[in-house]
Amino acid sequence: MPMADLNDVSLCYETYGNRGDPAIVLIRGLGTQLTEWPRALVDGLVREGLEVVVFDNRDAGLSTQLTDATGKPPYRLEDMADDVIGLLDHLRIERAHILGISLGGMIAQHVALEHRSRVWSLISVMSTTGNPDLPPASPEIRARLIESAATPEALIVLNAENREVFGSPAYPESLDERLAAARSAYRRSDRPDGVARQMRAAIADGSRVVRLRTLSAPTLVIHGADDPLIPVAAGRDTAAVIGGAQLEIIAGMGHNIPEALAPRIVEIVAAFVRGVPTQRLP
Repeated sequence: MPMADLNDVSLCYETYGNRGDPAIVLIRGLGTQLTEWPRALVDGLVREGLEVVVFDNRDAGLSTQLTDATGKPPYRLEDMADDVIGLLDHLRIERAHILGISLGGMIAQHVALEHRSRVWSLISVMSTTGNPDLPPASPEIRARLIESAATPEALIVLNAENREVFGSPAYPESLDERLAAARSAYRRSDRPDGVARQMRAAIADGSRVVRLRTLSAPTLVIHGADDPLIPVAAGRDTAAVIGGAQLEIIAGMGHNIPEALAPRIVEIVAAFVRGVPTQRLP
């Protein structure tokens, strides 16, 4: 896969669709990789006339791994947002729709806030404003984010279990599917230290409520009604904070986008994108 060499990091990325079509950048969540986007989602967006850009965030996948050499967090969410703009510059894409899931939704919010002229629209999926008054996930669910195992196979099994716990009850994945996805992700890259650094960046960011109230970009918020990790109240809060935001709550959706749910996400996103001013979609 190609690499984009930015100022202080290199990002592994891939593009799909036709150059010159309106671009949509997909930003992954905590510790996950570009290869984990459902193929039905990527292909569906391409069929809707979009050029799809996917990449590994810093400290994930095959992108640059940072260190804690100074004892301080080595980066902020703003830096991860700057990575997105650096990737757009590398690809010579002037403006794009920005879609992020979970941690990626937080990064997408920063892109929309700090690089307004580069954003056609913001699509925040299963994410949050960081509002401290929102209900948290249960302690058992939060503990799974940092749980580890002693051997590679045990890590793969744990990952597969988490995919079920965090997953979408109306769109279940079989054990074989979850194990295959977990094994593929582990073999490509395993970076527990990177997960910890990304989590620290998210925690340090605090609440974005005040900043998001100033956002004028067309915004779509998608959230699962059955999300166990970032409860649906966070999606409602995001849509309420951003003026004019469109909110889509999906019954039976948890904290993932399985292949079976991807066509519904494509349908929602494509309909929204077509309504964004200055678009060149048919």
